[in-house]
Amino acid sequence: MLELLLPRRCGGCGAPGEHLCGACRRALAQPPQRVSPRTHPHVPTFAFGTYAGAHRGVVLAMKERNNLALRRHLGAVVAAGLEHLEARGEIPAGAGLVPAPTRASSARARGGDPVEAVCRASGRQTWPALALAPRTADQSTLGAEERRANLAGAVRAAFVPAGPVIVVDDVVTTGATLEASVAKLLALGCDVAACVALCAA
Repeated sequence: MLELLLPRRCGGCGAPGEHLCGACRRALAQPPQRVSPRTHPHVPTFAFGTYAGAHRGVVLAMKERNNLALRRHLGAVVAAGLEHLEARGEIPAGAGLVPAPTRASSARARGGDPVEAVCRASGRQTWPALALAPRTADQSTLGAEERRANLAGAVRAAFVPAGPVIVVDDVVTTGATLEASVAKLLALGCDVAACVALCAA
């Protein structure tokens, strides 16, 4: 009955029938590739695709439409991508994951931090060590230099994760969030091996 009232739609393209249709599953299954954000995060950075098509669709569905079911699917995508990077020798085997920080108000509105949920769904050790200061503005409306200024001193660490670790985010745009996150972890002596994002804008 619920399916009749609220038919299931693909989080990637909106097609009816499944949480992720076959075409979007194939698009998301592409191995992560090295990217070069404008603000360099100090370590190698990888993305599973560009912020378009299925990748854009699942990020918006997960964050803006609270599609909780996608977190499990994206966890499997991240797990497979990390295994691929390990096989290529680009990241150390068995590295834990540190979700990039998000504003507490955004996490509450989304039923918990979606990036942290994806990290946990990957089956990897997940260290939710980073948080943003309450004064931090929403990054989505800011330019590159404004993002860096907004994050200056705003990333806090509750503890030092046991390394090696990989910082994970949903979208890398300018790289400011990843750069601030990695800088904080490195300053505390954490072994940060790389950054991984679901997509790059």
